Amino acid sequence: MRCLPDPQLQKLLDDDTGGGDLTTHALGIGAQRGRLRFQSRQLMTVCCTEEAVRLFELAGARATLLAPSGTSVIAGAPLLDAVGDAASLHRGWKTAQILVEWASGIASAASAIVAAANGVAVACTRKNVPGTKALSTKAVRAGGATMHRLGLSETLLVFAEHRLFLHEEPAATVARLKRAEPEKKVVVEVANLDEARLWMAAGADVLQLEKFSPEQIAACRLASADFSGVLLAAAGGIHAGNAADYVAAGADLLVTSAPYTAPPRDVQVTFGSAA
Repeated sequence: MRCLPDPQLQKLLDDDTGGGDLTTHALGIGAQRGRLRFQSRQLMTVCCTEEAVRLFELAGARATLLAPSGTSVIAGAPLLDAVGDAASLHRGWKTAQILVEWASGIASAASAIVAAANGVAVACTRKNVPGTKALSTKAVRAGGATMHRLGLSETLLVFAEHRLFLHEEPAATVARLKRAEPEKKVVVEVANLDEARLWMAAGADVLQLEKFSPEQIAACRLASADFSGVLLAAAGGIHAGNAADYVAAGADLLVTSAPYTAPPRDVQVTFGSAA
């Protein structure tokens, strides 16, 4: 999987080490040779080990990737090895560890939802922590999910907040959007079954069913029988614990933000002397 570019990785490294490593310098151990290994402490879907390897290289060490992003590992699995002088290893250590732990948390949570969905597509929203879009997207994809949309320019998604400014029938809105952007599907977010029926009849391609219960999804699925081809995207509150219920109710797609708030996975870092 693609690695974050060097300037962005260097910025992460500089944020932690721009002022130098006071402890390593004061102890006078920076020139001594050492090695370290990253290992998983728990079951996880790994992410951003490529970035971790490159962080160590930018810090002045040599590193070897042992578990690429997207790999599912058990506790104790080796993720990467690094060798170099103590100054370089300490310079890259925490930035690399925290990045792998955080990204693997997102990837593992996405993977759990994908497994629960049992073949139904899972898409993650753009509600990632600001400034982390590239890495969050990599983590989502490492977990087997896809992105709902990366930004406002990517898809046609009509919210109630857009409809406040419209003064036309829903069918006219859908027809106008399809004329303006013929290659795009028209997605409309709805809040209840009546709105769902209205926009189905108007010709929407996808209905985003915001905070519908599985029972409401099932009712919407039944109503959709009269409107060929409309896709039902369940959104809001979807997680690994209820994903199967939404799939059983008839959702064609699960839209979720849950992975972004997942706890980090735990990575053990073991140092040793290379002398």
